[in-house]
Formats: sequence, structure tokens, C-alpha cells
Amino acid sequence: MSTTMTTGALRLNTLGLIRAQGEDAAKFLHGQLTQDFALLGEGEARLAGYCSAKGRLLATMIGWKAGTDEILLALPLELLPTLLKRLSMFVLRAKCKLSDASADWQLWGLIEAPAPGARWSLGREGESVRIRLPDDGSRSRWLLAQPADAPAPALPTITEADWQWLELASGLPWVRAETSEQFVPQMLNLELLGGVNFQKGCYPGQEVVARSQYRGTLKRRTYLYELDEGQALPGQEIFHSEDPGQPAGLVANVARREGKSLLLAETKIAALASGSLHLGAADGPLLRPRELPYALSEPQ
Repeated sequence: MSTTMTTGALRLNTLGLIRAQGEDAAKFLHGQLTQDFALLGEGEARLAGYCSAKGRLLATMIGWKAGTDEILLALPLELLPTLLKRLSMFVLRAKCKLSDASADWQLWGLIEAPAPGARWSLGREGESVRIRLPDDGSRSRWLLAQPADAPAPALPTITEADWQWLELASGLPWVRAETSEQFVPQMLNLELLGGVNFQKGCYPGQEVVARSQYRGTLKRRTYLYELDEGQALPGQEIFHSEDPGQPAGLVANVARREGKSLLLAETKIAALASGSLHLGAADGPLLRPRELPYALSEPQ
């Protein structure tokens, strides 16, 4: 399905912000998340996951420095209260205060013409930041974070459907309420998108994540699919035509536009060798594989 969207901006009301503030903020997040926050630079953002002790993702997020001792984490608003409460349990004596900063900032999604630049690079203008997001090669995508009283970007308004469609086409999955604790990071291709650092120290679930990477135990990846009929939901199971008795994967994210759907779905790698994949049941709506904009290299 060809893209018809133009450049523009959308207020991302489905995202919220957690603020980590204090001289130990970076050190604390470094010990909790899959990414290296101890060495987080001023000109970069970092994709990261927060895992349970079993290595299952509770949430995915994008983090960046908002000040010398302040880091902001953007994540789905539906997960923010639970995540904030859980992270706060582990602060203990660290000089770090966690709070909900959603009301203090506006988050915007920007679609612009193709432009050079590395994903997760960050530019600053006053207090506002622009973060380069993964894209599908047809447009560049940015996350704009600006103070709550700042004027809206001087760009046309795009629809939420267009933004979500391009986000899924970029291959960037988000953990949602329906899929929390369902995936280890590699199942969502998180390490391929720069969301896992395998050289950093321990964090919850680190042993499971490392074992999946280095012992060849990963049997699932996230793939991109198109759906011409039916309506998919995050957390919905998908089935293989040759194995109707058990699910072959799980829908992570869905975008719907012009009567069609785009899905990012975690799938058994072996299920793509033959047969076909279907939504909800082995005789359900057909999922048509679509190429991701990055290579699915397998752990060694």
C-alpha cells in the first residue's frame, strides 16, 4: 500500500513523560533499563526497555537529558502510572526523584521530507528537543518535546492514522498494556533498533536477555504484516495454517488506514518457512508479510 501522507505534525497525547531528577538519576536508570544511561550524551536520545526479573518487557521508552541531573523518559501514557510506581520502589537511597512530567511538556510527532541523520540523534533549541526516530525511508520522523506553554509547530496537522501507519512501517514497536510482560527485548527487535546495550552492567532480567542473545535460544522475532480484512488488536494471537492447535505469534501494534491494517507481530521464526499466517485462527484473515526497513540479523 503506497503512502499518501504529507509532511506535518501531530500532538502525541497517547505518550507521557517520567522525570528522573537528582545527581544519581543517570546511575539509577542505568541499573534498571536495558540501555546505557550512565554515558548518555547531550546530543542523543536512547531507546530502552524495562524488564521484569524474567527478562520480559514491562515497557519500552525513549530517554534523553533535559538538564545536568535530569532525564526524561517518553512512554505510552497507559503504562506510566504502573511503571512509575514500580521504578520508585527501587530508588531506595539513590539521590533520584521520579515524577510524572506529562503536564509540563508537549510531545509532537513530526513527519518531514527524507533527510540525512542517525536515528536517536537529538537537536536542541532552547528547552525544546527534536529526536530523530526510525523511519521507513520514504519520510523522516521526529519526536518533538517542548514546554507545555510553547506554541504548536508551524506545520500542517496530520492524522493519527497517518502517524501510526508510518510508525509501524518504520518497524518500531511499543509495549502496550495488552502486551506487557509478553516479550523479551529481542522478540520485539529492540536490540536491532539500538535499544539494548550488551556491555553495560546488570539490570532486571539481564541474564535472560543475554542468554537469548548469545546462546541461540531466540525463536521469535517481530515482523511486519498487512491485513486486508478484519480488525486486529494488540495482544491478539496469530496462527499458522499448518499448525492450528497453537498460536504462532502475538500482535504487538496495529495501525489502520483507508480500510486496511498494518501490524507488527511477534512470530515464530520457523513459521515463515512455509504455509501462511492468519489473525485469530488458522482460517482467519490472511496476514501478508511486508518487508521491514532493517535487516533481521539473528543472535550469534
